[in-house]
Amino acid sequence: MINLLFMAIFSEMAVIMVLSFKTPFRKLTLMVLDRVKRGRGPVVVKTVAGTLFIVMMSSVYTTVKIRKRWVEDGAATTTDQILMAKHLLEATLMGGVLFLALMIDRLHHYIRELRIRRKSMEAIKKQGPGFEDGKSSGSDKVKALEEEVTTLKAKLKHLESDLESKTKEMDAAEANAVALRKQSEGFLLEYDRLLEENQNLRNQLESLDQSLSHSGSKKNT
Repeated sequence: MINLLFMAIFSEMAVIMVLSFKTPFRKLTLMVLDRVKRGRGPVVVKTVAGTLFIVMMSSVYTTVKIRKRWVEDGAATTTDQILMAKHLLEATLMGGVLFLALMIDRLHHYIRELRIRRKSMEAIKKQGPGFEDGKSSGSDKVKALEEEVTTLKAKLKHLESDLESKTKEMDAAEANAVALRKQSEGFLLEYDRLLEENQNLRNQLESLDQSLSHSGSKKNT
């Protein structure tokens, strides 16, 4: 297993060196990494990394356990020393493999981001003249819109003044309507009073006529 870990470390170091310098192998390596990160590749890589991390922690735990036994016994046997060195070396190599794998992932990510940004900058440079023309036409449109906004603001002020005058007229009309209503109520009350007085006068005249007719009949007899 140690030989396999050394091979993995040297392979990862070679990949990092290839990615660090612009060589014909760099493009090929990037293509391979792009394919690895597609489909089920990330799941497989995460599974292998998780398994390697668990094995590394197991080696660390075994190393700590052997060290604790040394402290308790007060002496170390040759077998314990060999086992401890073996597990410590395995844990170190597995940690190195995981660290280098992380470095490869970050280098690949940053190289892709750099390539995307370079392509974007080239596209912007190509669109530069057209953008300047569009900018000038856009400034004309902005000026036209500003003039339209100014006209609309003037119309809005005029409408606000008209609304204010109409509101004042409506308030005056409402005040007149209230005054007329009160005046009509007074007229109705006066009319009722006059009707009542007229009815009283009629009653008095009728009683007067009855009394006169009654007195005239007595004289005739």
